[in-house]
Amino acid sequence: MAEKPAIKIGYLKITDHLILGISDLSLKKGLEKFEHCTLEPVVKIGWNEIADALSAKALDGALVLAPTAMDLFKAEVDIKLLLFAHKSGSVLVKNKKANIEKIEDFAGKTVLIPYQLSIHNMLFHKLLSEKGLKPGRATEKDIDVTLEVVAPFQMPEAMEFDDEGIIGGFIVAEPFASQVIAQGHGEEFSLSKDLWPGHPCCVFVMQSEIIEKHPEAIQEICNIFVKSGFAIESQPGPASIIGSDFLSQDKEIIKKVLTQPPDRITTGELFPVKEDLDTIQKYMMDEMKIMTSLIDLDRFVNTEFAKNAGAK
Repeated sequence: MAEKPAIKIGYLKITDHLILGISDLSLKKGLEKFEHCTLEPVVKIGWNEIADALSAKALDGALVLAPTAMDLFKAEVDIKLLLFAHKSGSVLVKNKKANIEKIEDFAGKTVLIPYQLSIHNMLFHKLLSEKGLKPGRATEKDIDVTLEVVAPFQMPEAMEFDDEGIIGGFIVAEPFASQVIAQGHGEEFSLSKDLWPGHPCCVFVMQSEIIEKHPEAIQEICNIFVKSGFAIESQPGPASIIGSDFLSQDKEIIKKVLTQPPDRITTGELFPVKEDLDTIQKYMMDEMKIMTSLIDLDRFVNTEFAKNAGAK
Protein backbone atom coordinates (compact mmCIF):
# COMPACT_ATOMS: atom_id res chain seq x y z
CA MET A 1 0.00 0.00 0.00
CA ALA A 2 1.35 3.41 -1.00
CA GLU A 3 2.20 5.77 1.81
CA LYS A 4 -0.42 8.46 2.37
CA PRO A 5 0.78 11.89 1.26
CA ALA A 6 0.98 14.61 3.92
CA ILE A 7 -0.86 17.59 2.47
CA LYS A 8 0.68 20.83 3.72
CA ILE A 9 -1.84 23.66 4.09
CA GLY A 10 -0.74 27.15 5.07
CA TYR A 11 -2.81 29.37 7.35
CA LEU A 12 -2.67 32.34 9.72
CA LYS A 13 -3.88 32.47 13.31
CA ILE A 14 -7.15 34.20 12.41
CA THR A 15 -10.76 33.17 12.98
CA ASP A 16 -11.17 33.06 9.18
CA HIS A 17 -9.09 29.86 9.24
CA LEU A 18 -10.94 28.08 12.01
CA ILE A 19 -12.28 25.34 9.69
CA LEU A 20 -8.70 24.07 9.48
CA GLY A 21 -8.29 24.01 13.27
CA ILE A 22 -11.57 22.15 13.81
CA SER A 23 -10.71 19.67 11.01
CA ASP A 24 -7.22 19.06 12.36
CA LEU A 25 -8.48 18.35 15.88
CA SER A 26 -11.27 16.04 14.61
CA LEU A 27 -8.59 13.98 12.84
CA LYS A 28 -6.20 13.97 15.79
CA LYS A 29 -8.96 12.84 18.15
CA GLY A 30 -10.07 10.15 15.72
CA LEU A 31 -13.56 11.67 15.30
CA GLU A 32 -12.85 11.81 11.58
CA LYS A 33 -10.59 9.56 9.57
CA PHE A 34 -8.72 10.14 6.29
CA GLU A 35 -8.10 7.20 3.96
CA HIS A 36 -6.07 9.04 1.33
CA CYS A 37 -3.80 11.58 3.06
CA THR A 38 -2.76 13.21 6.29
CA LEU A 39 -3.44 16.86 6.98
CA GLU A 40 -0.49 19.04 7.88
CA PRO A 41 -1.41 22.61 8.89
CA VAL A 42 1.53 25.02 8.47
CA VAL A 43 1.20 28.28 10.39
CA LYS A 44 2.60 31.48 8.83
CA ILE A 45 2.83 34.96 10.32
CA GLY A 46 1.74 37.15 7.40
CA TRP A 47 0.07 37.09 4.01
CA ASN A 48 3.27 37.63 2.02
CA GLU A 49 4.71 34.47 3.63
CA ILE A 50 1.73 32.45 2.41
CA ALA A 51 1.85 33.98 -1.08
CA ASP A 52 5.59 33.31 -1.37
CA ALA A 53 5.27 29.73 -0.13
CA LEU A 54 2.51 29.00 -2.67
CA SER A 55 4.62 30.50 -5.46
CA ALA A 56 7.61 28.42 -4.43
CA LYS A 57 5.45 25.28 -4.06
CA ALA A 58 6.59 25.00 -0.45
CA LEU A 59 2.89 24.54 0.40
CA ASP A 60 0.47 22.15 -1.30
CA GLY A 61 -2.39 24.49 -0.54
CA ALA A 62 -3.43 27.33 1.71
CA LEU A 63 -6.20 29.40 3.17
CA VAL A 64 -5.46 32.75 1.55
CA LEU A 65 -7.06 36.10 0.70
CA ALA A 66 -9.25 35.80 -2.41
CA PRO A 67 -7.64 38.77 -4.26
CA THR A 68 -4.14 37.45 -3.44
CA ALA A 69 -5.10 34.01 -4.78
CA MET A 70 -6.42 35.59 -7.99
CA ASP A 71 -3.22 37.60 -8.36
CA LEU A 72 -1.06 34.49 -7.87
CA PHE A 73 -3.09 32.68 -10.54
CA LYS A 74 -2.58 35.63 -12.85
CA ALA A 75 1.17 35.41 -12.19
CA GLU A 76 0.97 31.80 -13.45
CA VAL A 77 1.16 30.08 -10.08
CA ASP A 78 -0.80 26.95 -11.00
CA ILE A 79 -3.39 26.87 -8.23
CA LYS A 80 -7.13 26.24 -8.17
CA LEU A 81 -9.72 27.70 -5.82
CA LEU A 82 -11.82 24.89 -4.33
CA LEU A 83 -13.81 26.45 -1.48
CA PHE A 84 -14.46 29.69 0.35
CA ALA A 85 -12.97 29.43 3.88
CA HIS A 86 -15.76 31.57 5.39
CA LYS A 87 -17.81 34.68 4.62
CA SER A 88 -17.64 38.08 6.34
CA GLY A 89 -15.69 38.15 9.61
CA SER A 90 -13.64 41.35 9.57
CA VAL A 91 -13.98 44.61 11.47
CA LEU A 92 -12.99 48.23 10.96
CA VAL A 93 -11.74 49.37 14.36
CA LYS A 94 -11.13 52.98 15.33
CA ASN A 95 -8.37 54.00 17.71
CA LYS A 96 -9.78 55.46 20.93
CA LYS A 97 -7.01 58.08 20.94
CA ALA A 98 -7.78 59.30 17.41
CA ASN A 99 -11.17 61.01 18.02
CA ILE A 100 -13.00 59.36 15.16
CA GLU A 101 -16.78 59.67 14.94
CA LYS A 102 -17.43 59.43 11.21
CA ILE A 103 -15.63 58.22 8.09
CA GLU A 104 -14.36 61.73 7.25
CA ASP A 105 -12.41 61.76 10.54
CA PHE A 106 -9.97 59.19 9.13
CA ALA A 107 -8.58 61.97 6.89
CA GLY A 108 -5.00 62.80 7.84
CA LYS A 109 -4.61 59.52 9.72
CA THR A 110 -2.87 56.24 9.00
CA VAL A 111 -5.03 53.11 8.71
CA LEU A 112 -3.52 49.64 8.92
CA ILE A 113 -4.54 46.98 6.40
CA PRO A 114 -3.34 43.35 6.35
CA TYR A 115 -2.35 43.28 2.69
CA GLN A 116 -2.66 45.36 -0.45
CA LEU A 117 -4.58 42.64 -2.30
CA SER A 118 -7.18 42.07 0.39
CA ILE A 119 -10.92 42.45 0.70
CA HIS A 120 -10.12 44.72 3.68
CA ASN A 121 -8.36 47.20 1.41
CA MET A 122 -11.28 47.06 -1.02
CA LEU A 123 -14.00 47.61 1.60
CA PHE A 124 -12.13 50.51 3.20
CA HIS A 125 -11.46 52.05 -0.22
CA LYS A 126 -15.19 51.85 -0.99
CA LEU A 127 -16.11 53.49 2.33
CA LEU A 128 -13.69 56.36 1.79
CA SER A 129 -14.48 56.85 -1.91
CA GLU A 130 -18.17 57.26 -1.12
CA LYS A 131 -17.18 60.30 0.97
CA GLY A 132 -14.80 61.65 -1.67
CA LEU A 133 -11.67 60.64 0.25
CA LYS A 134 -8.64 59.06 -1.39
CA PRO A 135 -6.62 56.37 0.38
CA GLY A 136 -3.08 55.49 -0.66
CA ARG A 137 0.45 54.76 0.43
CA ALA A 138 2.56 57.44 2.08
CA THR A 139 4.58 57.85 -1.14
CA GLU A 140 1.53 58.68 -3.30
CA LYS A 141 0.37 62.22 -4.08
CA ASP A 142 -2.89 63.87 -3.00
CA ILE A 143 -4.02 61.18 -0.61
CA ASP A 144 -6.31 61.82 2.36
CA VAL A 145 -5.74 58.62 4.31
CA THR A 146 -2.41 56.79 4.49
CA LEU A 147 -2.59 53.01 4.23
CA GLU A 148 0.07 50.89 5.86
CA VAL A 149 0.38 47.12 5.45
CA VAL A 150 0.92 45.39 8.81
CA ALA A 151 0.64 41.67 9.63
CA PRO A 152 -2.70 41.07 11.42
CA PHE A 153 -1.18 39.86 14.70
CA GLN A 154 0.93 43.04 15.00
CA MET A 155 -2.00 45.45 14.68
CA PRO A 156 -3.24 45.42 18.32
CA GLU A 157 0.24 46.32 19.60
CA ALA A 158 0.70 49.05 16.98
CA MET A 159 -2.50 50.69 18.20
CA GLU A 160 -1.72 50.20 21.88
CA PHE A 161 1.61 52.04 21.62
CA ASP A 162 0.36 54.84 19.39
CA ASP A 163 0.13 57.56 22.06
CA GLU A 164 -0.40 60.40 19.58
CA GLY A 165 -3.40 58.81 17.86
CA ILE A 166 -1.64 58.88 14.45
CA ILE A 167 -3.18 55.51 13.63
CA GLY A 168 -6.85 56.13 12.95
CA GLY A 169 -7.61 52.43 13.11
CA PHE A 170 -7.33 49.17 11.25
CA ILE A 171 -9.47 46.81 9.21
CA VAL A 172 -8.63 43.16 9.67
CA ALA A 173 -9.83 39.63 10.29
CA GLU A 174 -10.89 38.61 13.75
CA PRO A 175 -9.91 38.00 16.52
CA PHE A 176 -7.57 41.04 16.48
CA ALA A 177 -10.37 43.61 16.39
CA SER A 178 -12.19 42.04 19.33
CA GLN A 179 -8.86 41.67 21.15
CA VAL A 180 -8.06 45.39 20.85
CA ILE A 181 -11.62 46.31 21.86
CA ALA A 182 -11.43 43.99 24.91
CA GLN A 183 -8.10 45.62 25.89
CA GLY A 184 -9.78 49.03 25.75
CA HIS A 185 -7.60 50.56 23.00
CA GLY A 186 -10.10 50.52 20.16
CA GLU A 187 -13.79 50.63 19.35
CA GLU A 188 -15.81 48.95 16.62
CA PHE A 189 -16.45 51.35 13.77
CA SER A 190 -18.12 48.88 11.44
CA LEU A 191 -18.39 45.17 10.74
CA SER A 192 -17.34 44.05 7.27
CA LYS A 193 -20.64 42.18 6.88
CA ASP A 194 -22.45 45.53 7.09
CA LEU A 195 -20.29 46.94 4.28
CA TRP A 196 -20.89 43.93 2.01
CA PRO A 197 -23.19 41.26 3.47
CA GLY A 198 -21.80 37.74 3.05
CA HIS A 199 -18.65 38.90 1.28
CA PRO A 200 -15.91 36.40 0.45
CA CYS A 201 -12.54 36.95 2.11
CA CYS A 202 -10.29 33.90 2.53
CA VAL A 203 -10.42 30.98 0.13
CA PHE A 204 -9.00 27.47 0.03
CA VAL A 205 -6.59 26.93 -2.86
CA MET A 206 -4.53 23.92 -3.87
CA GLN A 207 -1.66 23.39 -6.29
CA SER A 208 -3.13 21.93 -9.50
CA GLU A 209 -0.57 19.12 -9.69
CA ILE A 210 -1.53 17.93 -6.19
CA ILE A 211 -5.22 17.91 -7.18
CA GLU A 212 -4.41 15.87 -10.29
CA LYS A 213 -2.16 13.47 -8.39
CA HIS A 214 -4.36 12.98 -5.29
CA PRO A 215 -7.98 13.82 -6.14
CA GLU A 216 -9.41 11.51 -3.44
CA ALA A 217 -7.22 13.16 -0.81
CA ILE A 218 -8.33 16.63 -1.87
CA GLN A 219 -11.97 15.52 -1.77
CA GLU A 220 -11.46 14.29 1.81
CA ILE A 221 -10.03 17.66 2.81
CA CYS A 222 -12.91 19.56 1.18
CA ASN A 223 -15.43 17.22 2.86
CA ILE A 224 -13.98 17.81 6.33
CA PHE A 225 -13.72 21.58 5.77
CA VAL A 226 -17.39 21.80 4.81
CA LYS A 227 -18.37 19.63 7.78
CA SER A 228 -16.26 21.77 10.14
CA GLY A 229 -17.89 24.89 8.75
CA PHE A 230 -21.36 23.55 9.60
CA ALA A 231 -20.12 22.49 13.06
CA ILE A 232 -18.76 25.96 13.89
CA GLU A 233 -22.15 27.51 13.11
CA SER A 234 -24.21 24.91 14.96
CA GLN A 235 -21.89 24.68 18.01
CA PRO A 236 -20.09 28.00 18.53
CA GLY A 237 -19.37 27.19 22.20
CA PRO A 238 -17.18 24.11 21.60
CA ALA A 239 -15.80 25.73 18.44
CA SER A 240 -14.57 28.73 20.44
CA ILE A 241 -12.76 26.47 22.92
CA ILE A 242 -10.98 24.66 20.06
CA GLY A 243 -10.44 28.03 18.37
CA SER A 244 -8.80 29.58 21.41
CA ASP A 245 -6.22 26.82 21.38
CA PHE A 246 -5.71 26.81 17.59
CA LEU A 247 -5.44 30.61 17.40
CA SER A 248 -3.69 31.19 20.77
CA GLN A 249 -6.46 33.55 21.87
CA ASP A 250 -8.82 34.01 24.79
CA LYS A 251 -11.84 31.72 24.34
CA GLU A 252 -14.29 34.45 25.38
CA ILE A 253 -12.98 36.65 22.55
CA ILE A 254 -13.38 33.79 20.04
CA LYS A 255 -16.89 33.08 21.34
CA LYS A 256 -17.85 36.72 20.89
CA VAL A 257 -16.47 36.64 17.33
CA LEU A 258 -18.56 33.54 16.53
CA THR A 259 -21.79 34.70 18.15
CA GLN A 260 -22.14 38.49 18.47
CA PRO A 261 -23.91 39.02 16.14
CA PRO A 262 -24.38 35.45 14.84
CA ASP A 263 -23.51 36.49 11.28
CA ARG A 264 -20.33 38.42 12.17
CA ILE A 265 -18.52 35.54 10.48
CA THR A 266 -20.24 32.64 8.72
CA THR A 267 -18.76 29.25 7.91
CA GLY A 268 -21.83 27.37 6.68
CA GLU A 269 -21.67 28.55 3.07
CA LEU A 270 -18.33 27.61 1.59
CA PHE A 271 -19.41 27.06 -2.02
CA PRO A 272 -17.25 29.35 -4.23
CA VAL A 273 -19.37 32.13 -5.78
CA LYS A 274 -17.65 33.26 -9.00
CA GLU A 275 -19.81 36.39 -9.31
CA ASP A 276 -18.48 37.66 -5.97
CA LEU A 277 -14.88 37.00 -7.01
CA ASP A 278 -15.58 38.86 -10.23
CA THR A 279 -16.94 41.83 -8.28
CA ILE A 280 -13.66 41.95 -6.33
CA GLN A 281 -11.33 41.74 -9.32
CA LYS A 282 -13.30 44.32 -11.33
CA TYR A 283 -13.35 46.79 -8.43
CA MET A 284 -9.61 46.32 -7.82
CA MET A 285 -8.89 46.89 -11.48
CA ASP A 286 -11.30 49.72 -12.34
CA GLU A 287 -11.54 51.67 -9.07
CA MET A 288 -8.36 50.87 -7.16
CA LYS A 289 -5.98 50.21 -10.07
CA ILE A 290 -4.12 47.56 -8.06
CA MET A 291 -4.98 44.76 -10.47
CA THR A 292 -3.88 45.23 -14.05
CA SER A 293 -6.01 42.60 -15.77
CA LEU A 294 -8.84 40.19 -15.05
CA ILE A 295 -8.41 36.44 -14.74
CA ASP A 296 -10.60 33.76 -16.26
CA LEU A 297 -12.53 32.58 -13.22
CA ASP A 298 -13.76 29.46 -15.01
CA ARG A 299 -10.15 28.32 -15.28
CA PHE A 300 -9.31 29.32 -11.72
CA VAL A 301 -12.31 28.01 -9.76
CA ASN A 302 -13.04 24.30 -9.56
CA THR A 303 -16.47 23.73 -7.98
CA GLU A 304 -16.51 19.92 -8.34
CA PHE A 305 -15.02 19.23 -4.91
CA ALA A 306 -17.36 21.72 -3.22
CA LYS A 307 -20.37 20.06 -4.92
CA ASN A 308 -19.28 16.59 -3.85
CA ALA A 309 -18.67 17.83 -0.30
CA GLY A 310 -22.22 19.21 -0.08
CA ALA A 311 -21.06 22.81 0.32
CA LYS A 312 -23.85 25.36 0.39
